[in-house]
Amino acid sequence: MVKENSYQRIMAIDYGEKRIGIALTDPLLIFAYPYKTFLNDEKFFDNIAGVIEDKNVTKIILGLPLKENGEEYALTKSVLAFKLNLESKLSVEVLLRDERYTSSIAQNVIIQSVNKKSKRKDKSLIDRGAAAIILEDYLNELKKKQ
Repeated sequence: MVKENSYQRIMAIDYGEKRIGIALTDPLLIFAYPYKTFLNDEKFFDNIAGVIEDKNVTKIILGLPLKENGEEYALTKSVLAFKLNLESKLSVEVLLRDERYTSSIAQNVIIQSVNKKSKRKDKSLIDRGAAAIILEDYLNELKKKQ
């Protein structure tokens, strides 16, 4: 259901077996920001469906974990199954995006921007930060094509 006078957004997901990081674009699709981290549990699809409806998300960019040489990890198969699950439960386009190094980059950003050492250890910050990096990369590619 599309809300009146609302802009469409793109969402990125950094999938993990314990937690799933979420990032969103601004309403004008100019930049990405870390949004939330959800537990990867039985409530996840209800939680994500609520965000999709509330924020008028029309596309999901899903991080695909690959080794440096491009080979798949064991987690890659879980992400591909998760993609099929997303597509069957939600009526939103889901695109895969290479997520190599996004967690490392997110961790470096957190180290530089979060003062409290105890807060820096919060892995949920890294999860949603990695999702934001995946989404920024996608937005930058879109800008190059224009």
